[in-house]
Amino acid sequence: MKLPKFDYVEPTTALEAVTLLSQSRGLAKVIAGGQSLIPTMALRLAQPALLIDLRHLESLRGIAVDEAGLRLGAMTRWREIQDSAEVLDTHPLLVEAVRHIAHYQIRNRGTVGGSLAHADPAAELPCIAVTCGASIRVLGILGEREILADEFFLGPLATALGDDEIILEVRFPRWPSSRQWGFQEFSRRQGDFALAGVAIFYDTDNSGRLENAHVGVFGVGQCATRLSGVESALNGRTNTISVAAEVARLAAAEVTPSDDLHASARYRRALVAVLLERAMALARGERA
Repeated sequence: MKLPKFDYVEPTTALEAVTLLSQSRGLAKVIAGGQSLIPTMALRLAQPALLIDLRHLESLRGIAVDEAGLRLGAMTRWREIQDSAEVLDTHPLLVEAVRHIAHYQIRNRGTVGGSLAHADPAAELPCIAVTCGASIRVLGILGEREILADEFFLGPLATALGDDEIILEVRFPRWPSSRQWGFQEFSRRQGDFALAGVAIFYDTDNSGRLENAHVGVFGVGQCATRLSGVESALNGRTNTISVAAEVARLAAAEVTPSDDLHASARYRRALVAVLLERAMALARGERA
């Protein structure tokens, strides 16, 4: 299907981009990698009068690691994250999640900011951002602000971004080298959107008991979310097969999926349980 008619501009600064957004009165869309927006336009689910292409904004690209943690520019592509030894060393959970995103061709074009702004409930990055307590720095006509990831995603394809705001970067807190983690997702075919996915990480005390447990799920609700009940059940315990089976049942009860043409709610709950058990096995060091 052909795209609808639209005007097209390539701003050279972030301020120019948000000024154009502000002047468009909600009729413009920002394009980064275009891997979600262009198909949406082809299906006439979005018909912006103006496309604002951010490809020339070099200030929005790049990966940086410092004492505070990891920073990813909004125009950073998945391939750059997947190929980065620095990110693998400082945030292996993120790299593992990126490896599950679509196909190589998509990862070669898709961007961090595009995924966050699109806010697909079945996407990997929103889940990792929420699970890890990331924050998202945005710019609007009135200036910059920072939004916590768990306050940024409001529902399917809905975020806290204002009509005149663009994403500048996402910041992940420092990742201790001793942290244990696991990531699992399930899709009908490799590269398809996940029917369900789970991310987990935790630290341990001197006796090997879990603390600071974080468990996030995606593909099973209106947006990615953490399972606070499961996290509470894990803290103070050890990651054994029996504990994993116990919290897997809790996870299935805590999620609230809906029936749709891809899977029933019951099936998605069962998937979450199985995926969490597998993720916890990975966190124990049982990596195939």
